Amino acid sequence: MPFPTEINVAIIGAGAAGLGAANALKDSGLSVIVLEARNRLGGRAHTIMPSPDVTFDVGCGWLHSADRNSFVKIAEQLGFEINRALPPWAERAYGKAFPQDDRDDFIRALNAFYDRAEAAAAEAITTGQDCAASLCLEPGNRWNPMIDAISTYVNGRELDQVSILDMDAYEDTDINWRVRRGYGALVAAYGASCPVVLNCAVTLIDHSAKRLRIETSQGTLTANKVIITVPTNLLADETIRFHPALPAKVDAARGLPLGLADKVTLALEEPEALPVEGNLRGATMRTGMGTYHIRPFGQPCIEGFFGGRFAKSLEDAGDGALAAASIDEIVSFLGSDFRRKLKPLAESRWAHDPFARGSYSHALPGHAGDRAVLAAPVDGRLFFAGEATSPEFFTTAHGARDSGERAAKEALASLAKR
Repeated sequence: MPFPTEINVAIIGAGAAGLGAANALKDSGLSVIVLEARNRLGGRAHTIMPSPDVTFDVGCGWLHSADRNSFVKIAEQLGFEINRALPPWAERAYGKAFPQDDRDDFIRALNAFYDRAEAAAAEAITTGQDCAASLCLEPGNRWNPMIDAISTYVNGRELDQVSILDMDAYEDTDINWRVRRGYGALVAAYGASCPVVLNCAVTLIDHSAKRLRIETSQGTLTANKVIITVPTNLLADETIRFHPALPAKVDAARGLPLGLADKVTLALEEPEALPVEGNLRGATMRTGMGTYHIRPFGQPCIEGFFGGRFAKSLEDAGDGALAAASIDEIVSFLGSDFRRKLKPLAESRWAHDPFARGSYSHALPGHAGDRAVLAAPVDGRLFFAGEATSPEFFTTAHGARDSGERAAKEALASLAKR
């Protein structure tokens, strides 16, 4: 789409939140533009085909809380097949690396941790004193490192960096489905009819005058309203500057940093030797560990998943480090013969992605209230969306999409008042 000089509503970011806002404004009669720094739609939702027979979601891959996930209906409307089978982490353990007795003991320890966390959150609500979720670990429990590893998958960070109130606020219905053609492909299709300018990085939003002035890498435009949907790490780093400054927004973004969850996919020779949709994990008793999805959708591959500081250390080690660590760990579980059967295909590096700088948000201890602060409009002209602004579905694509729709309705309501 051509770059405009004047617009009613400018939306910053063409991820799920920005596309949610754009779709909500389609029949408003307003002129709308989405400004996207990347050369594609989707943001942290991105599907690729690293080989002709493997589809890989580099970013989000699961329709979490699927019974309340707004992308389920969108997938059905757009003709995307939804797989409603059980997720691989539900009773699909493969191999002897994590014996059943150990798995049962670990699940008991994990459930006990969540029970303590729920009680601690209830007390924190009463006292107003938030704390780190790590304080709910049972001292000396042998499974504590692996419980911490679960946090790196769920929150992108270890428990010492996670607010107990924020962790308790997340709503999980335990129903998780997938999109056969890829979640990223679904998000891109959802935005295909939206007016988007790609390769257009926003650097300044000047709200000092009656009309908002937006400086970008492709030029300057003016708008009546702006909806900002960029990840918190970009706001915290002031990649986009505001004039006058918005210190409360920057501080809120810093209280909601993006954790890190990275993925890798490995081609698998002789795939029929392994089960479809299996889950592979070892009783490693450490936080720095991967978890593996064997033959998702029956594809000839294994997907690996890493989180937190361990994922960051692998990213910092350079291209290919996630794949190498995956292969080493899988070989340690299944035997040296498997090394020749595995070949790296693709891996994510979200911490090094200049337009994300992480995967999804978590609230630092004491900062659970920052989600509401970040979501609040400014002067009836600046509106904020993104997964970090969702009160209960943060970290998810549908939480981001719903927040974009919410911000669009706020913008429309402000116009109606005037």
